[in-house]
Amino acid sequence: MNNRMDDITLTPIGFVNSPYKEKFAIPRQPGLVSAAKGKIILQGECNNIESVRNLEQFSHIWLLFVFHGTQKQGWKPLVRPPRLGGNIKVGVLATRSNFRPNPIGMSVVKLSNIEVLNQKVILHISGIDLLDKTPIIDIKPYIPYSDSLPEAHAGFAQEQPKANLSVTFSTKVHASLANYEQAIPELTLLIKQVLAQDPRPAYKQNKKDDKIYGMNLYDLNIQWKLLDTKNVEVMAISRLTACKL
Repeated sequence: MNNRMDDITLTPIGFVNSPYKEKFAIPRQPGLVSAAKGKIILQGECNNIESVRNLEQFSHIWLLFVFHGTQKQGWKPLVRPPRLGGNIKVGVLATRSNFRPNPIGMSVVKLSNIEVLNQKVILHISGIDLLDKTPIIDIKPYIPYSDSLPEAHAGFAQEQPKANLSVTFSTKVHASLANYEQAIPELTLLIKQVLAQDPRPAYKQNKKDDKIYGMNLYDLNIQWKLLDTKNVEVMAISRLTACKL
């Protein structure tokens, strides 16, 4: 019996507009940063309001997407999950690693509303863990009675990771946040939620280092450092390019 299949071609049905402009600092799972809000802008034949008729009845949706930021790097059978400190190898199919045989990911996100703007169907979502410009290949409604299984066993990822870091802002940054939040509501909360997860490599977690880190959210570069193993200070915020919200 020949199990070979012809290549499967998938066409994106939309693309994500996300505050995460680079892989660094994206939360490792959806829902961990509720203030991370974005949009899905539908494309092609799915850019039709009929394609999402009644979808607003569902509070959450499944997104199937392509790991476009890492797919060119390929994959290996064994990976080092951050939940195991980045020091233990397990099979790639036993993880949610970005580096997969086929670069397909899935996330559950909150659906806030649907609008049509400039002849584009736009889904407003939150709690996202998606890189900007991520191609969406399918959308499905989240159905609680079948998709939520409280009795399920999840091996080394049974419990939600704790947000271990407390985040403060320098005097200079604190004074400027109100101006930034005129264009980006909940920016302060977003920064706090992202940094509380400790976006550094897994092997550095719970360890102090003196490095000054930077991350890009929306059109902003945020610089921060650890004061000790439990406290982070945001040192500076600067604008990069025109913000598209």
